[in-house]
Amino acid sequence: MEISLNGKTYVVTGATSGIGLATAEQLVKKGAAVIGIGRSQERCDAAKAHLISLDPQASVTCCLADLSLQSDIRALRGKIEKALAEMGKEYLNGLVNNAGTFTYWLALTPEGFEKQWAVNHLAPFLLTHELLPLLLAAPTARVVTVSSGSHYQGRLKWDDLQLRRRYSGLRAYQNTKLANVLFTLELNRLMGADSTVRAFAADPGLVKTDIGLKGTPSLVRWFWKRRRAGGKPAHVPAQGIVFLLSEPSLQGSDEVYWKAGKPKRASKFALNEDDAFRLWAQSELMCGIA
Repeated sequence: MEISLNGKTYVVTGATSGIGLATAEQLVKKGAAVIGIGRSQERCDAAKAHLISLDPQASVTCCLADLSLQSDIRALRGKIEKALAEMGKEYLNGLVNNAGTFTYWLALTPEGFEKQWAVNHLAPFLLTHELLPLLLAAPTARVVTVSSGSHYQGRLKWDDLQLRRRYSGLRAYQNTKLANVLFTLELNRLMGADSTVRAFAADPGLVKTDIGLKGTPSLVRWFWKRRRAGGKPAHVPAQGIVFLLSEPSLQGSDEVYWKAGKPKRASKFALNEDDAFRLWAQSELMCGIA
């Protein structure tokens, strides 16, 4: 029996294209209210119009934020609280940390962080921290962070987490995806087994997205176009994400890493509890959380 999400509200980052938009589409079709996050007003408006076209009665709004900036993420909490009030809602039933980026060359944000580390790891970490009171206010809630099979090749360098001294775009990406799983592992530990909030890391598999085409050399773009040709359309991993958000039987699950609606063994580095604790502490420092 298909699960109805009437009355439930979800935040989806990177909701203007790809997996994020496909996830928002499926949530709207199941009756949920959706707050999408994007960094282009034009694309936010287009995504909102598209989602409402699927269901004219749907509650949909889009909030503008550059997730590479912690200042924008902190401001985002107020925007989301305002959106909830306008929808007549008091809490969130789920957060999808989907937005991600890839940079071939070392690029720093205006706040001084390596861009992939800022967007792919610190943004989900800080946004979850900011929205946790709204998630805890719900009867049950889920946090789904989109990781990747690339995490299997990730190895965190504790003396240089952002690879500032010897940068490799691919290694930086792999490490942020590893950080996504470690973040999920530690969030569940901190929340406790009886918490109403449960976190999962989702492996979308190979998907037809443009992540490898932006700001990369021509050879890398050529390789990515050939590689993504064998990928799945965005609605396929979106189904797995919506499953993690909505399946009631998962509330007590101790499985952390999932692909296509099924648990999958993450790398031994992603399941290292000491590393998860250490990364959490380092992330708090980077985000200025006491």
